[in-house]
Amino acid sequence: MLYKKVKKIEEEISVIGIGCWNFGGDWDESNDKNTEDIILTALDNGINFFDIAPVYGFSHSETVLGNIMKKHGFRNHILIASKCGLRWDESRKTRNDLSRKSILWEIDQSLSRLQTDHIDIYQLHWPDHTTPIEETAETLKELKKAGKIRYVGLSNFSQGDVRKYEKYIEVNSQQSLYNMLERNTLSYHNIPLEYKTEEEVLPYVKEQGQAFLPYSPLFQGLLSGTWKDKNNFSKNDIRNENPKFSEPAFSKYFNKTQELNEYANKIGHPLYEIAMNWLRQKEEVTTIIAGANNSEQMIQNLHCLNWDLTTQMMLDLETIIEPLKYL
Repeated sequence: MLYKKVKKIEEEISVIGIGCWNFGGDWDESNDKNTEDIILTALDNGINFFDIAPVYGFSHSETVLGNIMKKHGFRNHILIASKCGLRWDESRKTRNDLSRKSILWEIDQSLSRLQTDHIDIYQLHWPDHTTPIEETAETLKELKKAGKIRYVGLSNFSQGDVRKYEKYIEVNSQQSLYNMLERNTLSYHNIPLEYKTEEEVLPYVKEQGQAFLPYSPLFQGLLSGTWKDKNNFSKNDIRNENPKFSEPAFSKYFNKTQELNEYANKIGHPLYEIAMNWLRQKEEVTTIIAGANNSEQMIQNLHCLNWDLTTQMMLDLETIIEPLKYL
């Protein structure tokens, strides 16, 4: 395993992390047995970073990770990056809530499910523009003082809001949507994004020494290079809610993956390895939040560590993906 170190986090972090969304059961092939296999395979291969959130599986993802940690006793060997601020009701309709009352309730719920006394990186999942930034930041300071969290991360925030938070509390990491085909994209699952990752977030995290945690590195599977032009997942899979996988948007992205697949065949490496290396070799990227449906996919994610994209390859890829730079 390779590790990276940033100024604002004490520990070295594995360049491949585990994205735990599918541990909640929202994706095809998700089940608790697969989850345990994935986690143990990750640990055996030196992965020490797990990105999770209460809303993943509506609490199940945190619960299953907590159970597996207790069973195998590896809590002190990993960094857990969980989140707060995305609440849901009985019908599973979500709302953004970063109020002091909500955060104080959420942290205790997460600690209970994860069966731990602290969360390493506590991330604000999405902005809540109805709650004053000072209120949220002061609440996070309370949690740090109490030892319930160690570091603060912001997920899906504009850099203007990041600067506002930094007036009250140190921001140690940022998480943003970022992959070869979504570089400065304006939305995620129909949610407007308030940042352009490549143009705004990357320069800022580099300047500040923050960890950068790109999510959806394989565009929810599209950059695996194995998709067809339709019927890539069941009707129960949460990816059906991503409008980019419906027409007219899907054809634009799918056709580009076909071009990338041709290039992948030319250089003799599968597209998913190219997509992972494209991220890994960027200085600003600390750890790639990579999901896996089973332990075999977990191992596949690690194959990118065995080789590097050359400067010429990076230039070739830039030529291919440039037309989608702002899509």
